[in-house]
Amino acid sequence: MGNRFLKGIWGYLKRADIILWLLLAAVSLYSLALLYSVDTSTGTGYARTQLMAIGLGVIGAIVISMVDYAEIANFWLLIAGASVFLMIYTYLFGVQVQGSGGVDARAWINLLGRTFQTSELVKIGFMVTFSKHLDTLKKRGRLEDPLQVILLAFHALIPVMLCQLQGDTGAGVVFFFMFLSMSLGAGVQLRYFAILFLVILIAFPVMWEYVMADYQKSRFTAVFNLEDPTVQMEDGYQQYQGRISIGSGKFRGQGLFQGTRIASNVVTFQQSDFIFSVAGEELGFVGCSLIILLLFLFMVKVLHVASMARDDLGRYMCFGFFGIIALQSVVNIGMCLALLPVMGVTLPFFSAGGSSAACLYLGFGLVQSVHMRRKESDGLRLRKKAPLRFTGKMKS
Repeated sequence: MGNRFLKGIWGYLKRADIILWLLLAAVSLYSLALLYSVDTSTGTGYARTQLMAIGLGVIGAIVISMVDYAEIANFWLLIAGASVFLMIYTYLFGVQVQGSGGVDARAWINLLGRTFQTSELVKIGFMVTFSKHLDTLKKRGRLEDPLQVILLAFHALIPVMLCQLQGDTGAGVVFFFMFLSMSLGAGVQLRYFAILFLVILIAFPVMWEYVMADYQKSRFTAVFNLEDPTVQMEDGYQQYQGRISIGSGKFRGQGLFQGTRIASNVVTFQQSDFIFSVAGEELGFVGCSLIILLLFLFMVKVLHVASMARDDLGRYMCFGFFGIIALQSVVNIGMCLALLPVMGVTLPFFSAGGSSAACLYLGFGLVQSVHMRRKESDGLRLRKKAPLRFTGKMKS
């Protein structure tokens, strides 16, 4: 029994992308160290919750990676229906969070005594359904059909609009970028993207006036007015304090578990949206650079898996996962450095949040499934051709 178990582990490791697993392990351990530092300074328990989420995520990733991603994609209709149901259920019956400046979001549900952000799971579902949509059009040679491109846009618009209804603009932006990265990777013609951005440019004034809430406008304008003392104490408080924390660490930081500003909890949501400021204060420029380097290497490896995929379906899934990690990394770090407005986007794998961490591991499992089947064709492992043998006979 023991030998069979060990052989099973060894067999899995031989097929899996070990470098990608090691990168993920490094990111997860770094996250736990930062969150444990917040816990010791503030008496909270974020690291313990994160550890539980990572444990569940690892199990989920291994299980998913052992299933052929094409088989999972065959259930695209069920996944799409479940995703829409989850988003609508959350909007109608989810946990409502209200804050200053008109913040009013309903993006979480109660699950086993904890809150769960359903859009995190729907992102992984979108990886599957949108990949299947693109793959079907590619096989039929209809990716250049204007009507089909419009239908692709409507496919992506559904989760974006549902996120907007929930008051979770950040998640909507992630879905939009997943749509862009997957569509570009599939070879959708650039002229359609040019038209899309022209439409957005024209529609922006209307969205500003009639769609965006007052707090969203305030967050947008605060980025450009952080030197104003009034903004520093109101709409730009979080970004202003986060930037000070990052700068206070200088090159090497004050030392892990030694951050004085962390102990005073001066940066709101420092365990989640502003975890980058924790690294900046305690580990300085070195610690921040390490986060960026690890995430960059992780994204490069995901793209490498995409390039080696056995088919377009697997390639598109990898592009979708890349879109999640790339967008959230850029936006979150941009928020912390006061280069972009606050949008409630977490730093992948680093920010506290059990639903985010666990669901990202599920996406990671899909990427591993693509890697583990890169040498297969139509679900069957390719066999080496038998060498030709000379029989000594010739046809007359």
